[in-house]
Amino acid sequence: MSRLEFPPDFLWGAATAAYQIEGGARTGGKGESVWDRFSHTPGRIAGGDTGDVACDSYHRFPEDIDLLKSMNLSSYRFSIAWTRIQPEGKGPINRHGIDYYRSLMEALLEADIRPLPTLYHWDLPQALEDRGGWPERDTAWRFADYAAITLRALGDLASDWVIFNEPNIFTVLGYVLGIHAPGHHSVEEGLRATHTVNLAQGEAMRAMRAESSGLRIGTAFNMSPCEPAGDREEDEEASERWHRFVNLWFLEPALYGRYPNAFLKGVPEEMMGIQDGDSEIMLAPLDFIGINLYTRTLVEEDLNDEYGIGAKPVGPQDGRGGPLTDFGWEVWPVALRDMVLRITRDYNQPVIEITENGCAYGDRPDAGGQICDSRRIEFHRSFLKALHEAIEEGADVRSYHAWSLLDNFEWAEGYAQRFGLTWVDFRTGDRTLKDSGGWYRQVARENGFET
Repeated sequence: MSRLEFPPDFLWGAATAAYQIEGGARTGGKGESVWDRFSHTPGRIAGGDTGDVACDSYHRFPEDIDLLKSMNLSSYRFSIAWTRIQPEGKGPINRHGIDYYRSLMEALLEADIRPLPTLYHWDLPQALEDRGGWPERDTAWRFADYAAITLRALGDLASDWVIFNEPNIFTVLGYVLGIHAPGHHSVEEGLRATHTVNLAQGEAMRAMRAESSGLRIGTAFNMSPCEPAGDREEDEEASERWHRFVNLWFLEPALYGRYPNAFLKGVPEEMMGIQDGDSEIMLAPLDFIGINLYTRTLVEEDLNDEYGIGAKPVGPQDGRGGPLTDFGWEVWPVALRDMVLRITRDYNQPVIEITENGCAYGDRPDAGGQICDSRRIEFHRSFLKALHEAIEEGADVRSYHAWSLLDNFEWAEGYAQRFGLTWVDFRTGDRTLKDSGGWYRQVARENGFET
């Protein structure tokens, strides 16, 4: 056996999101979000589930901090619900919401755990959606106002902040595919939404820095190495275009003020509503790049795809893929190494934080109450081994956050998929650390593990 050691001061953490764990849907002056509306729309969520209660972390967050402490974790990535700060998405602050997050963050600091707040994890105020949502350009400035208000109230409690979580997911799944809130089906709306989000990213960063100096600010991008599904040159070219759209569409505007060349006929500027001067507005010099990664993506050429990219993702072919999680996602550990090294190579060795990595398995408590989730342990072990290889090859990776601290409301899947290191009984809210949580505790304590 050999031992993998991670760099000194490496941060071991776990991640959650407000709508997925908080509950308290109408508590403390909170307004309605698009996910409150979407989850209450019949047929949208598996099992008819909602996030009205979820893990009840709004009331039980001290238990969650105890779990973090019990696992020796030094970083907690959570998100702030916009509708707790501004119930209608604009206007005066809701003091109850500020007080809640202040209490959470103070408790984390007391426990010697870094608060890593995410300003936006998909829960747009419904009032703003009613006025056009993310396809509406003005939403960028409403978001910047929210960012400034939040930093003014809470900026003294955290030096590291995440602006957006997975902008490619909430724009495409929400406005093009209709799988997520608000459930629209329009390529034009989706592409306009991506541009508004890029404007918002730049405006929010400037607003945040104006409120508090010395911040480290990043965004958590959902990334996946894009590989050709076949041996044809056309598939290779298609996989590169898909890489630019999936992995770089929100990164290059932040770093360079321009969109990558993902489309066969060029960036659809008119459809996206791009205006003169937008290149400067989009600029957001990120202090770190957050990477959320779950698997790889195999791509083949498709000249009839609805975006005009000339590509489409496909599943593993001819039995050549890895095993699948209970969510049907391929377990492919080298994806993390490959993605981290590509970003390292292409963007001059930026600081990287792994802001999410995890797997869904439905292992349940046995007769003695133990949750023997050995597949989750092996998942994290193999992905961490791949991450260690990337670090050895020169990647500047500062942290790893397991998704997720808790079993939670898993968006359109409701409570059918369990990603947590901790089992949650959704009838009672009781938490039980799984075997994977015990394994992760040892990894964090020793800053490494045996292979």
